[in-house]
Amino acid sequence: MEPVPRSVVANGLSHHVLEWDGGGPSTVLCLHGFLDRSWAYHRVAPALAAAGHHVVAPDLRGHGETERVGPGGYYYFLDYLLDLADLVDALARDELNLVGHSMGAAVAGYYAGTFPSRVARAALLERPRLPDTPLASVPERTAAWIAGARRARLATPRVHPTLAEAARRIRERDPRCPEEEALFLARHGTRPVAGGFAFLHDPLHLTRGPYPFRAEVAAAYWSAIRCPLLLLDGEEGSPVPDDPLARTEAFRTARRVVVEGAGHMLLRHRPAEVARLLLRFLAE
Repeated sequence: MEPVPRSVVANGLSHHVLEWDGGGPSTVLCLHGFLDRSWAYHRVAPALAAAGHHVVAPDLRGHGETERVGPGGYYYFLDYLLDLADLVDALARDELNLVGHSMGAAVAGYYAGTFPSRVARAALLERPRLPDTPLASVPERTAAWIAGARRARLATPRVHPTLAEAARRIRERDPRCPEEEALFLARHGTRPVAGGFAFLHDPLHLTRGPYPFRAEVAAAYWSAIRCPLLLLDGEEGSPVPDDPLARTEAFRTARRVVVEGAGHMLLRHRPAEVARLLLRFLAE
């Protein structure tokens, strides 16, 4: 099943959305990770739609074909949450299930804690593991953010002369990614520019924001989650440090499954297995 592209205004920005409509009342809203886009789910979403689910995957703000924030704007994490709230109102049917990968998993987890009665199930793939940031470092971090944002606004995009070169760049960062998949993602994740192709994401994403990760804030959202949780981690994915979220009830009652033969980008490495695990979870 090929997806149908849609344009949905959320939080004032035009969001590009892919839709695989299986016709049922259950919406599975899929959120991609950092510097990725909705096409990350192209090998998983058709299996969910074939089982009757209504599957939608947006490009998050400043990613893919969704609008960038524009002059004077920035990508603060909670902006994604307001975007998602508007996307849910515009797209979700009777039952809302969330699937998020990496950064998208963090957004999904925060939404599930903010609106616990709205989410039926949430599957978090390779959720971020971030160290708690000392507050004393915030002024230095803010100065680095200002310098980085200024550089990013003046930067020209990196140009890859061919799609094959763009695909090579993907596999350079993710050696497990099959060549055919890397070429597909390069084709759908770049735009033609003078001299070749440039990836679609806003360069501002490459700067580190001024607000540090605070474990007690994340734990407050997680502690408010009431829906069943599935945690999918790649066998060779992100290392698991002393995770403060592991002390929340939502984490302790979640089912955690390790996907063999996969790294952090498990949607690329083992898509059929990820689809199988998601379908089993959604059917429970």
